[in-house]
Amino acid sequence: MNVVLIAPNIDATDVGEAFVAHKWAEALSQLVNLTVLTFHRDGRPDPAGQLPHARVVSWPEPGWARRNERFNAMLKPAWPVFSRHVRTWLSAAISRGERFHIAHQLMPQAARYATPLRHFDIPYLIGPLGGALETPAAFRDEVASAPLFTRLRALDAYRFLHDPWLRASYMKADCVLGVAPYMRDVLADIPMRRFEPVLELGIDELAPQTPRLYEPGRCRLLHVGRGVRTKGLRDVVRALCHLRDLPGVTLTSAGSGEEIAICRAEAERLGVSERITFLGQVARHEVEALYASHDAFCFPSFREPAGGVLYEAMRHGLPVITAARGGPDWIIDDRSGMRIPVTDPVRFPADIATAVRQLAGNKALHNRLGQAARAKVSQEGLWPNKAMRMVALYEEIQEYADRARFDTKG
Repeated sequence: MNVVLIAPNIDATDVGEAFVAHKWAEALSQLVNLTVLTFHRDGRPDPAGQLPHARVVSWPEPGWARRNERFNAMLKPAWPVFSRHVRTWLSAAISRGERFHIAHQLMPQAARYATPLRHFDIPYLIGPLGGALETPAAFRDEVASAPLFTRLRALDAYRFLHDPWLRASYMKADCVLGVAPYMRDVLADIPMRRFEPVLELGIDELAPQTPRLYEPGRCRLLHVGRGVRTKGLRDVVRALCHLRDLPGVTLTSAGSGEEIAICRAEAERLGVSERITFLGQVARHEVEALYASHDAFCFPSFREPAGGVLYEAMRHGLPVITAARGGPDWIIDDRSGMRIPVTDPVRFPADIATAVRQLAGNKALHNRLGQAARAKVSQEGLWPNKAMRMVALYEEIQEYADRARFDTKG
């Protein structure tokens, strides 16, 4: 199968979308004849050298687009340049007689970029798309206002209704992928041929199984994430004040940001500071050691489109307590963790505390959830497994497209 994969940045030495795109390309290149179209960022390793099993075509990323890395990551100002490169190259390749069975716009993850693939008679997919989750109304007073360019996301809903190029991108796509089922609702104003939820994240391997000594009434909770309000750390701190009768329940926080100081003050105010350890930002190997040494992962992020840290915890066999919203609501099921309805800043922590109390008082439940979490991420999250499912989807879409062409000609 000949597949063309497009993403503005693909780089194993980078972070975020560029790194995830590389993992997808690396895994897919083992299964299909993969052509990758991407930018090459000055000062970074050549994408072709990182993907020896794929044909890689790259163009220099404009230097002006990288003057503000945060702005570049959020809004992709060089996307029109990249789209023009893709359109020109594909037109020339098709003119030479090359045939692509499937085209896949893997990145950007945000749903605001019209695809150049809409101009070609090639079955194509877009995604996995993510983002676009709003802060729940009850929490808005506690969430800092976003920078101006992130608030431009508010224009997305208008564009889904009125932007002809963006609407055509999704209407013509043979399949639109979302990081979780909620993205179907985000794109509800656009008629789509097919939608499939596919988490963009994956894992390389399971962590070694670590024996955990269970003691009734004790539960060492771990929270890993940036120090921002939406990640739910403040709610876990507040949950501890509902567990004063269980002094064996403690919390470790790994992450930095403006929210950490607020959570420290909240812990002092509630009288639970002696049960919380704020580590700040720690190295990757230290994070892995934290997953291995704790009893449960408590990550009630209420505006989380995906949730890669959930996979990290699950690969260690940790039961998960998270929010019943966005990506976590799909990643975690009732067999692998506890999903807490997002209500308001008073009830939410109380419900988190109830879940922690259940874990701390029930060894069988704790072990069952942890084992199921490990099994679930093994089945769904390992990169080779994810790539095989994606190729099966490619084949299904190609078969349907070929049948539709035959019916049309007939």
